[in-house]
Amino acid sequence: MPNVRRRNHRLTIASLLLLTAGLWLGQWQIRGRLSSPTVALVLGGDAKREEFAAQFAIENPDIDVWISSGANPEYSTWVFQESQVSLERLHLDYRAVDTVTNFTTLVDDFEQLGITSVYLITSDYHMRRANTIAAIVLGSRGIHYKPLPVASERPPESLIRSLRDGGRSILWVFTGKTGSELAQLSSKLPALP
Repeated sequence: MPNVRRRNHRLTIASLLLLTAGLWLGQWQIRGRLSSPTVALVLGGDAKREEFAAQFAIENPDIDVWISSGANPEYSTWVFQESQVSLERLHLDYRAVDTVTNFTTLVDDFEQLGITSVYLITSDYHMRRANTIAAIVLGSRGIHYKPLPVASERPPESLIRSLRDGGRSILWVFTGKTGSELAQLSSKLPALP
């Protein structure tokens, strides 16, 4: 009889934990859908993303655009000038070296500026991985996001890349390191015989 009670007690606790987690995730999703982004975050890697962002900025004059490690500054500036978007609304940042650091290098800036919701602009084939990272990195700071995929002809990236970068994002949340530092360190180590 004590084993049955213990098992029922554990089942009740597990059920309550799952219910609590589900309710928290549900309210997070609802708040995210109801939030109004104040900036657009463009992940560098394809000039079409910046062109899309310039057009988006024309249609949304209250939105500032942050480009993370995009094209060279001259090209980015030219795209926005040609679109007649004020350069005061354009923020270029070149600290990122990969998709994970596109987020980790800017999330503190967003938090300090009181930004609580962003539009996420990247290519459609890249969006699954970007969503994974955004949910973890931006979500860790209470920042919601709304994806805006840029159409491309490419097939979606592999699930493995999303899982790998999701793991790196979790590592960053707990350690402040993305793992790219480890790769750089290991490349400096002498080769094993």
